[in-house]
Parts: sequence; structure tokens; C-alpha cells
Amino acid sequence: MAIANQKGGVGKTTTAINLGATLASEGHRVLLVDLDPQGNASTGLGVRIVDGGRSIYNVLIGHSALDEIVVPTGLNNLVLAPSSIDLAGAELEMVSMLSREQRLAAAIAPVAEDYDTILVDCAPSLGLLTINALAAADELLIPVQCEFYALEGLGQLMDSIDLVRESLNSGLHIGGVLLTMFDTRTKLSTDVATQIRNYFGERVFRTVIPRSIRLSEAPSYGEPIELYDRMSPGAVAYRYVAIEFLQRHRPQEQER
Repeated sequence: MAIANQKGGVGKTTTAINLGATLASEGHRVLLVDLDPQGNASTGLGVRIVDGGRSIYNVLIGHSALDEIVVPTGLNNLVLAPSSIDLAGAELEMVSMLSREQRLAAAIAPVAEDYDTILVDCAPSLGLLTINALAAADELLIPVQCEFYALEGLGQLMDSIDLVRESLNSGLHIGGVLLTMFDTRTKLSTDVATQIRNYFGERVFRTVIPRSIRLSEAPSYGEPIELYDRMSPGAVAYRYVAIEFLQRHRPQEQER
């Protein structure tokens, strides 16, 4: 599952870390791929790649296999394919490569059966890295913040999804839309949530992620909210999101 929205600050990385951690705490084998050059998912899980260390960059340019660069996290069942600053130049290096849009898909294929869920945290752009994530994913999770301009740019994202379906990955679909940064004190949050639900219908998760100081603090300690403060409203919300996520996928698992 790719977690993407070209708009920054909508909760992509927070969702990637905390959905992954919650699923892992329930015994699911989870791989989180940090495909953002900023590397926030990596630092948010307490992982820092120093100069010369191997990261997802080395995988994309063909110098390492994916299983050679994954590292453990503070949670059993959750492993990370970390980012590094080198990833910032990967798009330029990949331009001349054969099947450049399918580099991540090719890397994931040999290890896909080792995990119950693979989450890809995307950069806030629709560049080649995000296209790689969409080409590799079965589905897309779109975090949308409950703030003004929430729908800004979503049309462009929908156009990109259609292009990927047509040329790279016909099986890609929207697996869910997650409302984030919901502020119960404002009418704006409620109005935006209504707008999003009218636009996306049943694809929107019933659970909303509240604005939470504890969610904001947890990455500075290198921990998901499940470890940092599992009784906080943000932690409880992500547990409910995980329940919904599993409910949505259970029928597919039974069909297999």
C-alpha cells in the first residue's frame, strides 16, 4: 500500500509509522518503505542512516537487494527499509535507467510473500519516486487533513492514478482515504470531513485522526505512538484505523 498525497503536512508519515506499528503489535508482519528523501519515517522510528550506509536508494539504483537493507525497529514484526539523503538525487539517476518507473516493484517482488503488509511512505510530490510507489502498490491510502484547501491538488493526484493504471499498474485502486488533524473545537473540521465523505464515499475511513500533541511528540523520541503513549487519543484512533484496515482486507484474504 502506497501512502501518498502530493500536498505536504497531511499526515502521510505519521500514518505510515503508526498504522504499521499498530498492525505489527497485532502480530502482522509489516515492512515500511521510507521513499521520502527527508527520511522522516526512518527518524520517526529511531533509525538514522549515516553517510555511506545502505538505504532504499541503493535498492533503486540496483546496488542492493531490498532484503539486504531492511533494519529492525523498536517493535517486533515491524521492519524498515530506511531512506537517506542520497535518495534526493535518485530521480535524476533513474531517468536513464530501463523500466525506471518499475524499479521499486521489481525490488519488492522477491520479498512480498515475507510480509502481511508492505507500506510505502511517499514524498509530498508526484515525481518519479511516487510513481514508483504507485506502480508497485496494490492500493493507495490518501491522508487528507481536515483544514482549508483539503481538496487542493486531489484532482491532480486522481489524474496521476489514472495514468499509472493505464500504463503501469492496472490493478491500482484507492484502498482508503483517512481524515487527519481533526479538531473537534472547529466547525471547519466537520465541514471539511463532510466534503471529503461526499467526494470519496465509502472509501473514507470511519475513524478520524485527531489533532494530538502526543502524536507530534512521538517522532522526536524515535517511537510510534503505540510505544510512546498508547493510551493517548491518537494511539487509540490508529488502533481503530488498523481494525478498519483489516476488516477491509479480510474478504480479499479469504478469496485467496
